[in-house]
Amino acid sequence: MQFDLSSVETATLVFIGTLVFGLVLAAFVLAAGLVALVLLGAGKLSWTVVSRTLLAVVHGINAGWDRLVHHAAALDAGGDFQGQTAPSTGTYPRVILRDS
Repeated sequence: MQFDLSSVETATLVFIGTLVFGLVLAAFVLAAGLVALVLLGAGKLSWTVVSRTLLAVVHGINAGWDRLVHHAAALDAGGDFQGQTAPSTGTYPRVILRDS
């Protein structure tokens, strides 16, 4: 038995065409949503990597500076310079001051 589309009513063909068009539209929206989620995930991943890298660099700089300051504070730099006459200091010798 051969199926003949001419025997199907126009309303039925319009209904089936509308369903097919709706399925195509739904597939397009789902694909666009998936692409948007993938792009959002990639953006968040790259932002996380960049921000954590910058935080690690700043933490490393702070730790290095802290180590340098503690090392410099451990050295005994106390002492007197040779006395110099200068208009602003009079005849008092200059003294090396430690970090307070």
